[in-house]
Amino acid sequence: MATAPLYSIITPSAGKRPAALGHAIDSVHEAMIRAGLDQDSVEMLVGYDGIQGPAVREYPFVQFLNLPQQGNFGNGIRQMLLRVSKGNRIIFLDDDNALTPDALAVYSRYPDTELVIARIDVSRAFANPYLPEQVEGRDLFRPTNVDPLCMCLSRDLVQDRCGGWEIYEGYESDYRNLVRYYRRAHSVTITNDIVGIYDAGRGMDQGGMNRRQQQTESPQEITE
Repeated sequence: MATAPLYSIITPSAGKRPAALGHAIDSVHEAMIRAGLDQDSVEMLVGYDGIQGPAVREYPFVQFLNLPQQGNFGNGIRQMLLRVSKGNRIIFLDDDNALTPDALAVYSRYPDTELVIARIDVSRAFANPYLPEQVEGRDLFRPTNVDPLCMCLSRDLVQDRCGGWEIYEGYESDYRNLVRYYRRAHSVTITNDIVGIYDAGRGMDQGGMNRRQQQTESPQEITE
């Protein structure tokens, strides 16, 4: 009887960034090697939003799914992918981001923690080097200070207690879902280890930048 993979990596894509997506997939493969994980330990689910998207890599841990068009910043695709995922732990990786080589090794140190919050490198997008920033007297979970890439979550937390990924208006979905997970988690670990690179694939695909990337030619300060 086949066992469930340890990690499910959830990646929505509009199909506009095949080079960046390939880079994201390669980063997962490198992180698997660094953590000593075999091909059965990870499933990476790439969900194309309403298109017949290309299979940009042929690693056995990657599945490409052509899903009905949602058009809501990847939120509907995340929910669909969560429903078919099988991993015990969930990682959200957008198609223009990447894992660090040590990401899965870091998460593997906390097998019994429902929500692991780690740092990500955001220097390609903002003047602030890392998120989340821990500021004395301020809540860690505040707008612009957390990103799905910062987290590794248990399936029981995400699917059973929180019902997957709720769809709110626009970009607000990220923050509101992460707050739900944080508030309902039975155990939380916060580490300063760096597990992700935000905007790692920026500029790899002509015409593949999102609106924020198009509007900023240099890193900008994060403001609340």
